Order: sequence, then structure tokens, then C-alpha cells
Amino acid sequence: MSREILLLVDALAREKNVTREIVFIALENALSFAMKKHFKEDIDIRISIDRNNGSYEVFRRWLVVCDEFGLQEPDKQEILSDAIELYPDICVGEYIEEKLEPIEFGRIGAQVAKQAILQRIREAEKEQLLNDFLDKSEGIISGTVKRFDKGDVIVETHRIEVRLPKSEIIPKENLRISDRVKAVFLKIDNNISRGKQVIISRTSPDFIIKLFEIEVPEIEQGLLEIKGASRDPGIRAKIAVINHDKRLDPIGTCVGIRGSRVNGVRSELGGEQIDIVLWSEDPAQFVINALAPASVDSIFIDEENHAMDVVVDSDNLPKAIGTKGQNVKLASELTKWKINIVTKEENLDRQNNEIINIKNIFIDDLNIEENIADILINEGFTSIEEIAYVPIQELLDIKFFDKKIVDNLRSKARNFLLTEAIANEKRLETSNLLEIEGITVDLIKKLSEKNILTRNDLAELSTDELVNFTGLNEKEASRIIMLARAPWFEK
Repeated sequence: MSREILLLVDALAREKNVTREIVFIALENALSFAMKKHFKEDIDIRISIDRNNGSYEVFRRWLVVCDEFGLQEPDKQEILSDAIELYPDICVGEYIEEKLEPIEFGRIGAQVAKQAILQRIREAEKEQLLNDFLDKSEGIISGTVKRFDKGDVIVETHRIEVRLPKSEIIPKENLRISDRVKAVFLKIDNNISRGKQVIISRTSPDFIIKLFEIEVPEIEQGLLEIKGASRDPGIRAKIAVINHDKRLDPIGTCVGIRGSRVNGVRSELGGEQIDIVLWSEDPAQFVINALAPASVDSIFIDEENHAMDVVVDSDNLPKAIGTKGQNVKLASELTKWKINIVTKEENLDRQNNEIINIKNIFIDDLNIEENIADILINEGFTSIEEIAYVPIQELLDIKFFDKKIVDNLRSKARNFLLTEAIANEKRLETSNLLEIEGITVDLIKKLSEKNILTRNDLAELSTDELVNFTGLNEKEASRIIMLARAPWFEK
């Protein structure tokens, strides 16, 4: 039988275009499956085929499991404590094996083995086709609609079936069986019932980028680059382009003569309107470009929140926002910035409110006259920190400010900041009191009324004082004080 095994392996490997090792593994699994039929118990069989001469050995094996789990499958498992008696070095997860004599399979056994081998090879062949497909899946995927499955479209391409989910189909698109369809690779779905399956998309921003790469040869040549895209599939899209050859007009090159190139992409996307905008490394300029066709009056950047307030006049407001917010949404997705559209009037009101708030802070916290606060704001000061720490000459250069006024301002500003810093530190120390077991927010309020703000303040109290301040019983007061003093003894 050894020679027959080798001939079978070689023949199947050639016929199915898979490796000999895959066939050997399939054969071992198939023979194991067939041999189990000769036993009443549900045992675990391992067969090892010699890759050189075709001879094979048969082993029954038991998986070593933890004692605490017990034997869930007695015919296939052995607990560790029993296994160690015969195999001192064995560990959980390893196998105990017992060699068996080979059994003649007979006609039925051979048929079962053959079916199992073919099934495993079909799976390996499918896996090989899938891997070959994935190696070539960076561009556009073209295929034929084969059937429909619960609203999804099953597409045949490169001898495999891929799935186009309903959510990845362009809205109002009507696909029929045998239609040619294009898409891009989205992901691999490891579905338990269906197995590993390729998921493709026609709504992904990558799809429009790949279509332009086909229509515009300058992109493949490296003269142009698409930096990103955003889409409302079937309705509108934006792409950002940059030229690496200054002689080229990037937008005109993508549009083509009489719109030939962009129209080629639009027809594949069901007439999707496409805005082609210039990419810029300056985020503000990029946002301005992305909001086209709206005109932008000014921009305020909030780096901390990665957001921009974009100011437009009332006439441009509908263009900037777009139908149902579409234009600003696509621009935000394209630029990766949160964009807030405001009118000039709204921006002016906001600025006035900010000025009023700053003015009140200066008057209240620095205890200065309103006219002094107005002068500071007109000179561009927006915080007490600026007043306290800008070079003194900047303050002296302000009209109507002399050295006496400047010294007074800086002194008040620095004193305020120092007081705030101390207060913040005290608040932090007070919050640390909550770390002591038995301390509640109500207790902290009572302690604060007696100016006991820190753990150290509490530790220095006597039991009687804490009882008088808080109404705690003597035992609880003593326990809390000892907990507060604990760091003293650690030192």
C-alpha cells in the first residue's frame, strides 16, 4: 500500500494544483476518520505517513487535562495526576499516545477515506485560490453577479465567490444576475457557517480613488496623487488631489477634456457628483478648499479639540452647509477636522461675548477700572497669565500706561495666579481626604468649616476635637485620626 499512497499523493497534488504536504495531511486525516469507524468508543486517532516511502503508523491518543476540570471526554482525555505517573515530564495540553496495529479498511472504509481526502483537498484548493486572489486584490475587482443571498450580492471573480453586502451597494443601484460589476476589497469575514469569505464594496472612498487611478494615467506615473476621498454614495463625493509636477493642473487633469475622465468615474458610480479639490499641508487652507463651492471669510482654529470655526457670509451659508449638511460633512471627513459653520453675524456676537467675559475677568479678578480693562483688551490681552508674564516693555509701550500702572497690574496679576495655585493645591489636598476610609463628603464640609483642609491638618487633631467638630463617636474619630497619621509612621 505504501507505493499506492505515494502515487495517489503525487496525482492529487498535480490535479488540484496544491502541495504534496497538503495532500499528505488530508490523507492522514481521512485515514484517521475511516479507522475510527472500527471502534465503538469515540476515540482520538492519529495517523503518521512517512513522506519518503509511504509507510504509515497508527496511534490512539489522549489529551492531558487539568485535574480540576475532570474528564469531559473519558475516551479522549487523561487527567494530569494520572498521566504524570507514567510520563513525569508531561504537561497539560500534550498527548499520551499508544501505537496500534494498522487495520484493513475494506471497500467502505476506502470510500469514506476517499471522500474525506477530496473534501480536504477542495478546502485547500479554495484556500489557495483565496490567497492568490488576495495577493492581487489591491486594485479594482471585476466579476459577474452569480446570485443573491438575503439582499447581498454574490459575485464570481477569479474562480472564487465574493460577497457584496447590501450595505456596500450604491443606493438605488439595480444589479441583476450576469451583470458585470466592479468593486474594491473591503475585508475578510470569518463566518462560522460560510467559512472565510471576501467582502467587497462599491461605497468605500477607496473605490472612487481606484477608479480615478484607472482613468487618470498621471496618477500611476507619479505626477499626481489622490490624498483622500469622502463619499455620500450615489449622491456626492469629494477627492483631494496634489500635483508632483508643477506643470500640471491637478484638477483639470482629473476632469479631463470636456469632463471625459471624471464622467467615466461618475458613470460607474450611478451619476455621483464629484468635487475635486486641491490638497494642502496647511489645514486651514485645506478646509477652505474642501468647502468649495462655498467662499470662506475667515477661520478660527481650535488645535486642542481638532476643530475649526469657519466664518461665511449669509449668502454662502447654504452652500457651505449643503443639503442636509452634506457639504460640511464631506469636507469634515475629507480633512479629518471637525468643522463648525457660522455666519459673520454669529461670529461677531460670539466675539463680543468673549470680550465681555474677558473684560469681567480682568475687572473682577484684578480689581481694576473698566477703562483699564478696555485698554488691555484693545491691545490684544486675553488672559491674566499674559499680563503677569509678558515682557514688561510690551505693557510700558501701551498708550496711557506708565510704570506705576504697569507695576500695579503685574503685581495684581501675579498675586491672583499665586492665590489660584495655592487654592488649587488645597482643593487637591482636600480631595485626598476622601482616600481615608470613613471620610465622606459631608465630613469634609464640616472639617472645611474649621479650616481643616488636608490630611496633615486632620492628623494633628485630637480625638476630642474631631468629635466636637463632626459629631462622630469617640471610637470612629480615633480610628480616622490614626488612618490620617499612617503616613507619619511610614516615613
